[in-house]
Amino acid sequence: MAFNDPFVTAQTQAQTRAVERDAGLRAYMLKIYNYMASALVLTGVVALFTANSDAMLQLLYKTNEMGQVTGSTGLGWLVMFAPLAMVLVMSFGNAKLSVGGLQACFWGFATLMGLSLSSIFLMYTGSSIARVFFITAGTFGTMSLYGYTTKRDLSGFGSFLMMGLIGLIIASVVNIFLQSSALQFATSVIGVLIFVGLTAYDTQRLKAMYYELAGHAEGLAKASIMGALSLYMDFINIFIYLLRFFGERR
Repeated sequence: MAFNDPFVTAQTQAQTRAVERDAGLRAYMLKIYNYMASALVLTGVVALFTANSDAMLQLLYKTNEMGQVTGSTGLGWLVMFAPLAMVLVMSFGNAKLSVGGLQACFWGFATLMGLSLSSIFLMYTGSSIARVFFITAGTFGTMSLYGYTTKRDLSGFGSFLMMGLIGLIIASVVNIFLQSSALQFATSVIGVLIFVGLTAYDTQRLKAMYYELAGHAEGLAKASIMGALSLYMDFINIFIYLLRFFGERR
């Protein structure tokens, strides 16, 4: 007659649950990174196509007799602010939107970002854009890995970064009117530091969110989309601020 030690049985069950939980976490994080990477590809393709299409450029930008871009058209300004509106819809409508609706908003956001970022292909050389992209990818990957593996609680650090982000936004708006090169340099440096830090914070936050939503399939599906949105925005902002330093203008 076999005798099962209750302690050994409970320990085995706990180990099995831990393995399943770890496997679920890896699948969840992989889904987030796949969403994010796909969105970055979509944004890049749309931006490159738009920058090489005369018809699209005429719709979005004003040009002078030399063909140089001098500003944005009304549609161009609309496209520039449309991604922000999409983020607000996704953030505040998260509970009401279905998973499919949230996905549609996410891909629409990535497309609009591509239209909005098409101007960088007009301002900077392709080689410098590629170089800065790989620098950004390396920086992002390192900080995201840190956020995933560190045992340190980054929640307090994240709150500090969010306050810094608010200050950065205010300074950027003010500089639209001041046109100060010194202030632009300062905001670029601070912007890189803030979004590098947010990459680690957001990664840890998303990891913690998995444990909070474990067993809730729809909640995890929505969290993976919103998580991809957060990391996408961290990546894009690091890229844009680094481009100001290392990008070669045409």
